[in-house]
Amino acid sequence: MAIISRTEDLEIFLATIDSGSLSAAARALDIQVARVSRALSRLESELDCTLLNRTTRKLELTEEGRLFSDRVRQGLQCLSQAEDTLKELKEQPSGRLRVDAVTPFMIHQLVPLLPEFQRAYPHIELELVSNESIIDLIKRRTDVAIRIGPLKDSNLHARFLGRSPLSIVASRQYLERYGSPNHINELTNHRVIGFTQSTHLNSWPIGKGIDVKPNISSSNGELIRQMCLQGEGLALLSHFMIKKDLKTKKLVEILPGSVSKQNQRELVNAVFYRNTALSSRIRAFLDFIEPRLTLA
Repeated sequence: MAIISRTEDLEIFLATIDSGSLSAAARALDIQVARVSRALSRLESELDCTLLNRTTRKLELTEEGRLFSDRVRQGLQCLSQAEDTLKELKEQPSGRLRVDAVTPFMIHQLVPLLPEFQRAYPHIELELVSNESIIDLIKRRTDVAIRIGPLKDSNLHARFLGRSPLSIVASRQYLERYGSPNHINELTNHRVIGFTQSTHLNSWPIGKGIDVKPNISSSNGELIRQMCLQGEGLALLSHFMIKKDLKTKKLVEILPGSVSKQNQRELVNAVFYRNTALSSRIRAFLDFIEPRLTLA
């Protein structure tokens, strides 16, 4: 059977599904909305079926559209792998590499490595994306994600990058005003900065575990760090983002040794899809960053 669908139309189709609207897909792809509409109409005409039910408020996949989109994602991924294989035979690692990580890891660990990495691999086009929650790598077209904490998705390959210890910290400004707790039980008498979306991070691995009630919170770990630096309260943060703050004494560790060394929140892994051959650019990126990360 001849292939009647154009790759470009298929990519526009997936972008429309992932973004939720024609206009959002157009913005993501930097094309006109009319071009998105034409591509979808052309696909449906060529396939002789309706892929998307479109109303003024939302888009909804038909059953045919759902089945087709699943296979299209797999097909485009296989095509990308085939192209990567040929490139590897002819030249050094090249092409787009989309990397996802939480904002603090991106700022404190990856961004400082960019100049050296780009000199070493000038043909790799890095695209750095920050999400504060776990994403679907295929739907977000992401090659590799750095994840902090325990892994749950069995469909992913994982490369262990190390452990980043956790510490309860506060600024000198805060401690001068409120004093320093000398025992775990005294934490309830202090202001705490916590997380809004990832509420499991408000369960601190101290003793048998303590659920803290934040006085102020954010979905972004870097904002929590900044609030802690400004004296807004105590926070439990990873060393990958506060190592320099501890060294310069901008932040002070509270109750040192109280955090359980067995907790899985300290694990740092790079993940990518199991059914994807490790492309040369992903391998180059991981081989480069692993020995240069300052996690502890």
